[in-house]
Amino acid sequence: MFRLLSFALLILTVNPAFSSTILVLGDSLSAGYQMPIEKAWPSLLPKVMEEKGKPVSIINGSISGDTTGNGLSRLPQLLKQHQPNVVLIELGANDGLRGFPPNLIQDNLTQLIEMTRASNAIPLLMQIHVLPNYGKRYTKAFSAVYPTTAKQLNVTLIPFFLEDVIVKPEWMMPDGLHPTADAQPWIANFMAEQLINHLQLP
Repeated sequence: MFRLLSFALLILTVNPAFSSTILVLGDSLSAGYQMPIEKAWPSLLPKVMEEKGKPVSIINGSISGDTTGNGLSRLPQLLKQHQPNVVLIELGANDGLRGFPPNLIQDNLTQLIEMTRASNAIPLLMQIHVLPNYGKRYTKAFSAVYPTTAKQLNVTLIPFFLEDVIVKPEWMMPDGLHPTADAQPWIANFMAEQLINHLQLP
């Protein structure tokens, strides 16, 4: 999940006059890593949501390699520019790969959530898990950051979509970290169901 020096901010709109605007603040898991951006799950999500009768506008503010700290530095401008109704925070995997302290990650996530609420948008937090590179103790502490933060701040915790993808080898890239283009339609449908279940969408 290496950080790219630049990225294309993708805005996908379906029925904008009647839809909610959702900002995806993520890393390579949402940025279309090593694939055309139009194949990434955020690009596919508007069509899936429209088919389910819940049109949305998606702003994909994800950058490969981003940490929670990177997201924290970028979020103010994204909120100001796009004024989303919802912010989906999908960050932390790169923090874990670099062995960042769990308390630092939790502090950054807390600030992201509070900043989102201050802009009158609804925050959603995605659970993230990491490979046990730093041992079971770190892996357990890292994973616990998300439900703890969600409970403390009363934020909806979205399940980690990679848990259902990683069990299918044909859906994973050789690095064992990133889903392939073939997995993106399933992820888009999974995320659509989560959004419909947890948000009061028009």
